Amino acid sequence: MMSSNLDLQIQSAEEEWLNFWKSGPSRLRWNKIPLQVGDQAPDFELQDSTGAPVHLHDFWNDKPALLLFWRHYGCGCGIERAKRLQNEYSNYINLGANVVIIGQGEPERAAAYIQNHKIPCPVLCDPTYKVYQAYDLLEGKPSQVVHNAQDEFLQCNLDAGIELQKSRHGTVRAVVDNPWQLPGEFVVDESGVVRLAYRYQYCEDWPNPLVLIGAIKEAIWALLYHPSAHMENIA
Repeated sequence: MMSSNLDLQIQSAEEEWLNFWKSGPSRLRWNKIPLQVGDQAPDFELQDSTGAPVHLHDFWNDKPALLLFWRHYGCGCGIERAKRLQNEYSNYINLGANVVIIGQGEPERAAAYIQNHKIPCPVLCDPTYKVYQAYDLLEGKPSQVVHNAQDEFLQCNLDAGIELQKSRHGTVRAVVDNPWQLPGEFVVDESGVVRLAYRYQYCEDWPNPLVLIGAIKEAIWALLYHPSAHMENIA
């Protein structure tokens, strides 16, 4: 039953990908000032890869949190980010931070992704993109998402999209969910304040780990040197 349910979810996600491919990106501009350093991080209850409900604030409740908003689960950029995270993960944990991924798939697909790509941290599920949008993560144009592909992909050619989907169907690179959704990485301190808001400008725009490490240190120092501000935010 689980495998059948997973197959149905992948089929539905492939259909969603093709619909997004047909329509092209739409959220290319902010209609308000985006979430930035010093703002309170939006909190949501999401399911984890087991289906259990989890609050985002659980990850920054007693230590800084590194929130990683992922590309779709068939994207090579996400697979490469997973490899980089495996190498970086102990640095963030040793500093005292929690790390969590927010992905576009349901719990079953998140669990499969964790297993396939050796993800070292929890993965939460945002299949409706409500948290992506709350953190003001935009969609990208073809030049940001498929910039190294042939011209027919830059032109969002429907036949090219259909052929790509067929070629990856049944593999861990199946094209699913929203092809245009850009990732982002945020550091949030224990009082729930954003200390780093890093939004990718294109698929492979991975942040330098030293930037993330520095932001985590800033989050820790903020509590050490300004504890009264932390208490004010809690109140």
